[in-house]
Amino acid sequence: MTATQPSVSLADRAPARPAGPRPRVPGRAARTRRKWYEIIGLTGPALLVFTLFVLVPIGFAVYYSLYRWHGYGWPTEFVGLDNYFGPLGAFRDPIFRDGLRNNFIVLVGSLAVQGPLALGIALLLNRRFRGRAVFRLLVFVPYVLAEVTVGIMWQLILQPDSAADSFLRSIGLGGLVTGWLANLNVVLWTMLFVLTWKYTGFALILFLAGLANIPDELTEAAAIDGASWWQIQRHVTIPLLGPTIRIWMFLSMIGSLQLFDIPWVTSQASVRSLGASNTMATYMVEEGFNQRLWSYGNTVAVILFVISFVAALLFQRFVLRRDVDGALTRRAN
Repeated sequence: MTATQPSVSLADRAPARPAGPRPRVPGRAARTRRKWYEIIGLTGPALLVFTLFVLVPIGFAVYYSLYRWHGYGWPTEFVGLDNYFGPLGAFRDPIFRDGLRNNFIVLVGSLAVQGPLALGIALLLNRRFRGRAVFRLLVFVPYVLAEVTVGIMWQLILQPDSAADSFLRSIGLGGLVTGWLANLNVVLWTMLFVLTWKYTGFALILFLAGLANIPDELTEAAAIDGASWWQIQRHVTIPLLGPTIRIWMFLSMIGSLQLFDIPWVTSQASVRSLGASNTMATYMVEEGFNQRLWSYGNTVAVILFVISFVAALLFQRFVLRRDVDGALTRRAN
């Protein structure tokens, strides 16, 4: 017979507690406060910079636009909305309305020309062939150049009897020669051509980056199923490139509304003063700085900001929303 084992209680089996007070576990309220302290500490400097250099200038611009101010001292002559809708207000000035129209034409032209052109080049350069890197570099070089450099360069090329006119005459198209920067009916389309030459490379780089993220297995599977190259691009590649295309459209829209550099440098002041090549931004600088109408310049700046802001909100609400909703859905799953 075996000896009877002594009984061991549960208290004896439990590990001994260390001496001293029990460590205090922070409650839910304390964890929430610490989380908010971290958020404020990390975002506070950025919010401070954004407030000082974005929100405060916008507030001052709105304030000055309600006065008649000549740039000295604190504004005292309150005029309300006369700078906007009065007899001498911005919306009553045909030159400003021409600038607003020109911005809209550039916006539509950029989306209708630069996008398809860059997309076609991107689809071709996405294929493997000798010298592909050189072609990519040549298309992207214009975007690297500064806007002022591009404006001066094309101003020299498009001068009467300069390189552009000589080239057209040499190939038998001398009848097309005109005052590219002086003809009121042609100068805006000349600006659109220069802008297309300048910014197509930016769209191309975005599209090539988007194409690089498309899995090769999808195109290979479509090719095995008998799809042609055009069918693969139409039904597989371009739909998967949709988010990249929409992002480029958003950036191109905002850039077209705020266009200033190339029209200001390339076209002549006399042509801009007739409304042929001016934009809202060039009109703002001309009236606000050159004519010393400081409050009126602030008025145009506020109008430009409101139009850009509303356009951005509408675009995000009706175009980019599907991309954001899809990202949130994938994250939730």
